[in-house]
Amino acid sequence: MDKDELIVPKDFPELKNDTFLRAARGEEVEHVPVWCMRQAGRYLPEFREARAGKDFFETCRSPEACCELTLQPLRRFPFDASIIFSDILVVPQAMGMDVQMCPGKGPIFPEPLKEPDDLQRLRPKVDVAAELGYVFKAITLTRHKLEGKVPLLGFTGAPWTLMSYMIEGGGSTTHSKAKRWLYRHPEASHKLLRQLTDVIVEYLLGQVKAGAQALQVFESHTGCLGPAEFKEFSLPYLRDIARRVKDKLKESGLDNVPMIVFAKDGHYGLEELSQSHYEVVGLDWTIDPRSARERTGGKVCLQGNMDPCALYATKDRISEIVKKMVEGFGTKGYIANLGHGVYPDMDPECVGAFVDAVHTHSRQLINRK
Repeated sequence: MDKDELIVPKDFPELKNDTFLRAARGEEVEHVPVWCMRQAGRYLPEFREARAGKDFFETCRSPEACCELTLQPLRRFPFDASIIFSDILVVPQAMGMDVQMCPGKGPIFPEPLKEPDDLQRLRPKVDVAAELGYVFKAITLTRHKLEGKVPLLGFTGAPWTLMSYMIEGGGSTTHSKAKRWLYRHPEASHKLLRQLTDVIVEYLLGQVKAGAQALQVFESHTGCLGPAEFKEFSLPYLRDIARRVKDKLKESGLDNVPMIVFAKDGHYGLEELSQSHYEVVGLDWTIDPRSARERTGGKVCLQGNMDPCALYATKDRISEIVKKMVEGFGTKGYIANLGHGVYPDMDPECVGAFVDAVHTHSRQLINRK
């Protein structure tokens, strides 16, 4: 197969390990599947070597580079899923905003949105295939290069999370500039959230057409909202995304793919999230597994939720923590993950210990039944 054929989204290799997909659908599994947010990341020396001296978003725009970075952790660890290397802020870029990644500082928007009139600076209609086609090519290339080893996830940031970045101009602890819009400019806020939702729906559809076998929506900034603001400015758009993606996949004659919603620090909205058309609800480490099961009533698969900082522990301690976590969630309708991403200073061997512990303890529990 030559290079040009590799980027055609058809004739993908047969999937050899579908444990992740079966768990997402609530089916029986031989072991609990596991993957990690930011499993392709700076904790890996090979990742740092591949990224050295290169602009972050230039890397994101290279299908070959994204494919290589996505595959790196799978060469080290027996993960049950892969997630395409990209960034949630490619969506604001597609809408016409300048976003730069500054080493040591994170993302910077040189000209953030300050007042509702600034919405006129955004592209009124985004050609998603033209603006984000590089992500689709990366997904297609990676599906082929994976050779059916594990499923490939696509992802996006959620509307509220992206809106907060676009207004704050970067990361924030209070998100006060973005929240000011919610209270002072609710109509303009909804206009922006609708605009983001429209782009996100097309973006996720494009990812599935390109070969993504599951999708995760990252609502990373849920924690700065109260329950009332969450129900007005976050939840309706999360639901709309899932509903519209599923409807459009059906209209296009494409198979439904599992969708995961990860609303970090959104424990107050767990019941609503479990009824928001997503097959899987991702959890951070602030939620007790048994409590999460009770509150979601077995309606959805749960994903999570070991504290990433537990990876600083010894391998034996990691194994103990994982055992307790798996026992809490149970082995059906469960995907093991961290409660957030892997941090750059973590030891790859401890990530390996986490993966092995999930497989070992879950197999023991399943075989006991």
